[in-house]
Amino acid sequence: MEDKIALVTGATSGIGKETARELARRGFRVGIVARNPTRAERAVEELAGSVPGAIFDLFLADLSALEDVRHAAERVHAAYGRLDVLVNNAGVHLLRAKTSADGHDRMIATNHLGPFLLTELLLGLLEKAGVADGARVVTVASEAHRQAGHLDPERFAEPAPYGPSGSFRVYARSKLLNILFTQELAERLDGTGVTANAVCPGMVATGLGRDAPGVGRVAGLLSHTPALRTAAQGARVVVRVATDPEFATRTGEYVTSTPGLRFLPRSSPLKDAALRKAIWDRSSALVGLPCR
Repeated sequence: MEDKIALVTGATSGIGKETARELARRGFRVGIVARNPTRAERAVEELAGSVPGAIFDLFLADLSALEDVRHAAERVHAAYGRLDVLVNNAGVHLLRAKTSADGHDRMIATNHLGPFLLTELLLGLLEKAGVADGARVVTVASEAHRQAGHLDPERFAEPAPYGPSGSFRVYARSKLLNILFTQELAERLDGTGVTANAVCPGMVATGLGRDAPGVGRVAGLLSHTPALRTAAQGARVVVRVATDPEFATRTGEYVTSTPGLRFLPRSSPLKDAALRKAIWDRSSALVGLPCR
């Protein structure tokens, strides 16, 4: 039997690397999408050494640059005949506003538009696996989505100064976009054998946002409590949703791994079907895909 294939973005460190490692341990051939070639090659070498016999493939791409995403998707299609699992893990938390190569807010481009385009371009491979054995798309989101504030479907990707504390609001917006995308994707994939779910790994000690004021001090305090998780612990919910038979048919869900938070009511944007459809249509236009 041919090995199952998984693709993980942002797998050179943190949750992404631990997700790639655990999927390889479970018998997957794992493709890694990464931006920095030196870090990527080092990560692949380290992963291969930790999982003897596993196969790791490297696809270089900056997810904030749409042309990079298109080229990476072409290389994935050339390398694989199908795709069983896609993990949209890569993400950034920028403290200062930056503009992507395509003229969008770079944090939104990296965290939402790039994964949106990559997923759309790989749907053919996912659906091939879906017909045979089922396939899954898992997107790493965050409880930060509750702090996104008003989401304008037409202007959410426009670059603008962040201002005091504004970077967190934009990050929260990108995580809300992740979940809305997941909900709409799940509905559109109904009947294909491909599921789509978003997850929150909890507060994890990774490099994300390490330069934010006070984060280092807070992380240092939390490191002595169960509240702050290691990257391997954070990856558990990602791997669970990507592989557990329990999630073979569950789709369109937001799964949080933080105890107690699953009992909180859904934030109001997640109940708005018209909003998620508008976000999908606008995202399609921004990445150059036809609305469908």
